[in-house]
Amino acid sequence: MIPWRAWLALALSLGLAPEAFWRLSVREWRALTRAPAPLSRTDLEALMRAYPDART
Repeated sequence: MIPWRAWLALALSLGLAPEAFWRLSVREWRALTRAPAPLSRTDLEALMRAYPDART
């Protein structure tokens, strides 16, 4: 059984309107809900250089 209510609740929490949810393809839904890959150390260090914490 497909958990439609849970999926719709998740879509709403992501800011997706119900009409948009029902128009999504399975591929789009998976891309929207799949956890992003973790950053590599190199990417993290590049972000830290680009957006340093403010020193107080």
